[in-house]
Amino acid sequence: MHLPKLSIGDLQVEKPIIQGGMGVGISLSGLASAVANQGGVGVISSVALGLISDQTKYSKKANIELLSQEIQKARNKTDGVIGVNIMVALTQYEELVKTSIKEEADIVFIGAGLPLKLPGFFSESEWQNKTTKVAVIVSSARAAGLIFKIWDKKYKCVPDAVVVEGQKAGGHLGFKENQIDDHQYALEELIPQVRESIDKFSDKYNQPIPVIAAGGIFYGGDIKKFLDLGADGVKMGTRFVATEECDADDKFKQQFVNCQEKDLTIIKSPVGLPGRAIKNGFLEQVKNGIKKPFSCPWKCLKTCDYKKAPYCIAQALVSAQKGIMEHGFAFAGSNAYLIDKIVSVRELFQTLIEEFEKAANLEKQLAY
Repeated sequence: MHLPKLSIGDLQVEKPIIQGGMGVGISLSGLASAVANQGGVGVISSVALGLISDQTKYSKKANIELLSQEIQKARNKTDGVIGVNIMVALTQYEELVKTSIKEEADIVFIGAGLPLKLPGFFSESEWQNKTTKVAVIVSSARAAGLIFKIWDKKYKCVPDAVVVEGQKAGGHLGFKENQIDDHQYALEELIPQVRESIDKFSDKYNQPIPVIAAGGIFYGGDIKKFLDLGADGVKMGTRFVATEECDADDKFKQQFVNCQEKDLTIIKSPVGLPGRAIKNGFLEQVKNGIKKPFSCPWKCLKTCDYKKAPYCIAQALVSAQKGIMEHGFAFAGSNAYLIDKIVSVRELFQTLIEEFEKAANLEKQLAY
C-alpha cells in the first residue's frame, strides 16, 4: 500500500503530508519549497516576519512585504504546493490573507482564533471565485461546526478543508490546561467528531471536504493510523524542524536533537494560552518571576496585553530562530524528544513513506 494523494477541491497534492507553519521564521520559503518539491504541502508562517529582518525597525509594512517576498522565493524554488499559515489573532490578519491570495498561494491555513467573517477586503463573489484554497484549523467539532454554519448562512460557501489540531501539538494549544491530558480531547476522538460535524456541508456543496489530522504525528505509522481513522491527510511540524532546509539557526534545531521527554513542558504564554515548549534557561527565568522588559512598537497580537506581559513572545521567538537561546525558547510537539539527528527533507519523506508502507504491510499480514 502506498501513500494516497490528497485532494483539496481541484488542488491535487501528491502526498498527504502538510508541513506545519511554524513561527517566528521557522518555516519560510526554504523549508516550504523543499517540502513542496517532495510532493507535500510546504507552508510559510506569516507571523512577525518584519522582526526577522530588523528587530529595531519592526513595522506593519515590513511584515506584508516580506510575506510577499517569501511566497515569491518559494515559487522560484518549486512547482509544488505552497501554503501560508495565518493567525486570526494577528492584528494584520486580514492584510496577510489578502497578500497570500494576491501572491497566489495555493492554500491558506487559518487558525489561532475562529474566522467567523470574511476578511473585509473581499466581496462574497471575490471570495468564492478566488483560486487560493482555505483550510481552517480547529481543536473541536463544535468550532468546526460553528465556522461552517456561519459561512454557509452568510456567505454561501464553506472552507475547502479542516485541520484538526490535537493536544500533542507544539506551540499554542486550543485547549484549557485541564484538557491537555484528558483522553476525551485526544486527536483520535476528535477526527471522527469533526468529520461528522461537516459531512452535511460536503453533501450540500457536492464536494469532499478533507479533514487533516495534526498534533503529535511523528512516524509513518502514525500517518497510517490517522488515515484509517478517517483523516485525508496529516500536518506535521516538529518533525520538520530537524531538517537541513528548516529556516531556523542550527542552535535552534539542536534544541530538538538534544531534547529529552522530561524537557517538554506546558507554559502559559503572554497571550493567555497554554503552549508546549522545550525547557531552557529563558523559560526558567520567566517561571521564577523574572520580567523581561520590552517596548512594543505596535500591538501585533490582538490578545496580548503588552503592559502586563512578562516578555514579548514575538521577540523571544525571533531570538530563538536566530539561535540566541538565552533570549528565547522553542515551541515543540509532544514527540520532539524522539528526534536524534538532522536530516534532509528528502530523507525525511523517504523515511515516512517506508514507515507507512511497513505499517500497512504489517496490518495486511495480521489480517491473514
